[in-house]
Amino acid sequence: MQMNKETLVTKATLSQEVAGNAPQAMTPWQEFWFYFTKNKGAVVGLVYIIIVILVAILANFIAPHSPSEQFRDMLLAPPAWMNGGSWHFILGTDDVGRDILSRLIYGARLSLLVGCLVVVISLAIGITLGLVAGYVGGWIDNAIMRVVDIMLALPSLLLALVLVAIFGPSIINASVALAFVALPHYIRLTRAAMLSEVNKDYVIASKVAGAGALRQMFINILPNCLAPLIVQASLGFSNAILDMAALGFLGMGAQPPTPEWGTMLADVMQYAQSAWWIVAFPGLAILMTVLAFNLMGDGLRDALDPKLKQ
Repeated sequence: MQMNKETLVTKATLSQEVAGNAPQAMTPWQEFWFYFTKNKGAVVGLVYIIIVILVAILANFIAPHSPSEQFRDMLLAPPAWMNGGSWHFILGTDDVGRDILSRLIYGARLSLLVGCLVVVISLAIGITLGLVAGYVGGWIDNAIMRVVDIMLALPSLLLALVLVAIFGPSIINASVALAFVALPHYIRLTRAAMLSEVNKDYVIASKVAGAGALRQMFINILPNCLAPLIVQASLGFSNAILDMAALGFLGMGAQPPTPEWGTMLADVMQYAQSAWWIVAFPGLAILMTVLAFNLMGDGLRDALDPKLKQ
């Protein structure tokens, strides 16, 4: 009898030790962060984006000068580490004596604002049209997708240029135009995700229980379609920044003296050979920001795509 008690105690102790050593199930957030951090490039991109966001928010306190202030005695001053440079203007000045570093800092605020505006508008409209096309089907689906096909047949930047030329060059009109040309990607992606979900058991059961079309689309189905849309939104953010810089370079985006990276490039192209810094630093800002969003998009895809977790 004593042996049986000792055996039971030993088994109970072993069971507790095994249970204590067993791996704990991860929460959805922990699982996402685990797969996201496996992509080191995505982590670097996320850190850079956080830094850019903080710089944009704190631009009034970080920028050494006003972005429009002109120092007439320091025209085309080189960066501080070059001969003739001054630590008063770390990255030098442009052709009218404005501090390049200050304009880059304030330009980050404008670029991020434009990216948010473009992504929010195109994502909201694209999701709505994609859900309607995939759920309703029929002639409504055909009509929406034929318009999408026509939009995809046109070069996106050219279409944006036409829209801005019609409504007039400004930062708001350029943002709306870029949101319009980004719509087809969100519509097609949402429709494809809807078609893969609409015939599943939980959707049919919800329909039998009396759920209406709006509840089915936006409450039951949409949460299961968000993963690819989040990835597309992060990539669309970088495309919006790049396209806005292109429109600004062509004179169709932000108008001088607004500190926007593309406009900064357009204003000083004639000095590209004699004063390389006024072209190089805005170009590097665009390059690094777009690259960071693309790297983060790759990490989001790794973390949110179940096929990559096998």
